[in-house]
Amino acid sequence: MADRPILDVLGLRKSFGSTEVLKGIDFRLLERELAFIIGPSGSGKSTFLRCCNRLEEPSGGAIHVDGTDILAPGVDINAVRRRIGMVFQSFNLYPHMTALGNVTLALRLASRKSKAEAADIGRAALERVGLAEKAQAYPGELSGGQQQRVAIARALALEPKIVLFDEPTSALDPELVGSVLQVMRDLRDAGMTMLVVSHELQFARAAADRVVFMEGGVIVEQGPPAQIFGDPQQARTRAFVARIDGHR
Repeated sequence: MADRPILDVLGLRKSFGSTEVLKGIDFRLLERELAFIIGPSGSGKSTFLRCCNRLEEPSGGAIHVDGTDILAPGVDINAVRRRIGMVFQSFNLYPHMTALGNVTLALRLASRKSKAEAADIGRAALERVGLAEKAQAYPGELSGGQQQRVAIARALALEPKIVLFDEPTSALDPELVGSVLQVMRDLRDAGMTMLVVSHELQFARAAADRVVFMEGGVIVEQGPPAQIFGDPQQARTRAFVARIDGHR
């Protein structure tokens, strides 16, 4: 793993009205690293992720992505977002477009690729997620797990520097989760830099380089999975992990 941060966050704050959701987050994600953010509902995990590509506007702090200050006045946020793939819990596919059409739309509109070039890139992205044969299928003809893999292919097609995953399996039936986690595991093995908010703690234990525990709008503790799940240093982390283990 390289020592260069792809994502560098300093003093990140976010308030909704008088409610402070993020209370000064410092965080660095290194190239080729897979980091998992865990924590109770309402701890600010998804808000943090959405601030990292300005789907939510931060109230304060600094965010650098691949060396670019994405909060700087005049920054081309669309160009920045092409470097930051985003996979949501709801698949956000256009129902009237085929899988290939969904994957190639941003290539043609944002990256100005020709239809033929976009199709070639799109088919390669679908192949990476194991759906080459579903290129002409519509979302309504696909399972939830397949739809989420199309959404991942759409993010990969833009060749991002980092992919953010916001609860990518929480809308899926349990038997469909494995196929999505396998794609994420393959991406990790191929060296993709990923930041994942998820309740799939078994996957975090097995695949993450680092686990970050958030509660109350702050990072309470972070470290290798063996430390966070096996020997947490903070009482709040211990309580959360014990609660999760108790529900398994």
